[in-house]
This record gives sequence, structure tokens and C-alpha cells, in this order.
Amino acid sequence: MRNYLLDLLASKKNVFTIDDAKKLSGMNNNVLRVLLHRLEKSGWIERIEKGKYMIVPLGERKGEYTLNEFVIGSVLVKPYAISYWSALNYHGLTEQIPHTIFLQTISREKNRDMNVFGLNYKIVKIKERKFFAIDGIWLDDLQIKITDPEKTVVDCLDLQQYSGGIIEVAKAIKNENLNSN
Repeated sequence: MRNYLLDLLASKKNVFTIDDAKKLSGMNNNVLRVLLHRLEKSGWIERIEKGKYMIVPLGERKGEYTLNEFVIGSVLVKPYAISYWSALNYHGLTEQIPHTIFLQTISREKNRDMNVFGLNYKIVKIKERKFFAIDGIWLDDLQIKITDPEKTVVDCLDLQQYSGGIIEVAKAIKNENLNSN
């Protein structure tokens, strides 16, 4: 049963929620929770936060392996988009590497600042009318949502504290790859 569930989860994605596991397996909640606990205890999966897990690949050790920070961020809040300074860096609009991964969302979340596997995440709630211009990029066989370059700059002008300040935004605006239309 344990191997069956692990095979099902691994065939779909590297990160999953309890709801994902339930839909794939059809197991009842109690059996599924016990099975996930056993998989975690034996090092096959690692808990990202309550109800959210990542699969530890064969040959890797729990506690020593992690996924791309954007992949982990993709399960922390729904809906989401990688944004602000993180998106500036991804799009090559800043040389600065942020120490925090910024996520934009329109949902209410109680934990705005999180630390997962030693990485800091900042969840920024915005109004629904500002949640647009989101592209999909592929990382670790998952499509990750990220604000497009132009929206990233606009967001950074709107909330400069999440972008490294006005100087970083000004450097991004000078970039020749931005669409000014």
C-alpha cells in the first residue's frame, strides 16, 4: 500500500497536498494520514508545512534534500504568483539575489512570513483586480506561476519594500527587454 501511494504521487509531481493524495489514491482520510506519517517517518517524503509534502528522491536523504524554492512556494498558498524581487531576479531585471521568496496572492493567509527548509517566504495579499499578467514557467516538471516582466516592475513600483527599493526598480525599468507598450 505504501509503495502504491508513493508511485501514484511520484508520477504526478514532486510536491503534493493531502487533498492531492486523497484524489489520486481514493483512500479515506484516516488511512491516508497514517500512511503519509509512515512515509515521512521512513524518509520517503518530507513535510513542508501542515498538509503539504515533497517527495524525497531515491538516493537522497530527508533533511539534506530540497526542491527549487519556487516549487516549494507553489504549494504554500493558492492562488499564487512568484512576484516582486524574486520575479525581478528571475527575469534578469536585477543583479541582486533576494534572501526572501515573494509570493503574491488574493487569498487570506494567516502566516505572511514563513521559513521553510531555511528559506524565507513572504506572502503578500493584493486586491483581485491587481492579480493578472501571470506566466507559467517549468521547474522540476511543474508549471510555476510568475508575474510577467512588465507586471513585475509595476508591482515593484507599487510596493517598493518588496523589491529592494526604488534603485532596484529604476535599474529594472532601464532594461531593454521590457515591453513599453
